[in-house]
Amino acid sequence: MSRIKKTDEKKPWAGKKLERDLSIKRQVKNTFLIYCEGANTEPEYFKAFPVNTETIVLAIGLGMSRSSLVKEIIRRVSEQGYLEGQPNFDEDRQIWCAFDRDDRGLPGEDEDFDEAVRLAREHSLHVAYSNDAFELWFCLHDHYIDTQLHRKQFYERLSKRLGLNYEVHGKEKEFAKSLYMLFLPFQAKAILHAERLHKVHEVEQRPSHHNPCTTVYQLVAALNKCLKQ
Repeated sequence: MSRIKKTDEKKPWAGKKLERDLSIKRQVKNTFLIYCEGANTEPEYFKAFPVNTETIVLAIGLGMSRSSLVKEIIRRVSEQGYLEGQPNFDEDRQIWCAFDRDDRGLPGEDEDFDEAVRLAREHSLHVAYSNDAFELWFCLHDHYIDTQLHRKQFYERLSKRLGLNYEVHGKEKEFAKSLYMLFLPFQAKAILHAERLHKVHEVEQRPSHHNPCTTVYQLVAALNKCLKQ
């Protein structure tokens, strides 16, 4: 598989080239194409899963949020013919949208978040959403949380746990690469906590009202099925 030069990694075409390379020179049984809202935290966390040689994980940070992110994902995968019913659709290729609610107190945020989830599901894409922030997933490794917290409160908890200013340094790319191993010993507990929390909110149809809640555990569970033995 051809490699992207370090100097080219941030160029717009780099992610698309990697997507095209998925089907070149390597026979795989499982592919995870994970499009993320964040540029560092989510992509580096998911890429750190030690999957087997029959699995490819491609996590791309697009720097977009909610419905804008999902629309861009749909555009990209449709262009590649990866959507269900298109010529290059493969049931062993899982396409995931990972994004947050990110409450900023602006009008229309709830509707935009709900629309993002609806659009993704309408196109048979998997959704790993977090309300309010992806960092809820990390905090669930320590405690079951069923009270609404703003992302700033998650940052404070993680700063104490990790011994650094999480909002400033915890989101840097190099540190983000270490997050998988840092939280791995408590991952099973986090999955149980997140699943329990999700079930509590299932009666409410609007994801924007699922607070706190994260479906990241579903993506983590899927990746865990493809780990090296």
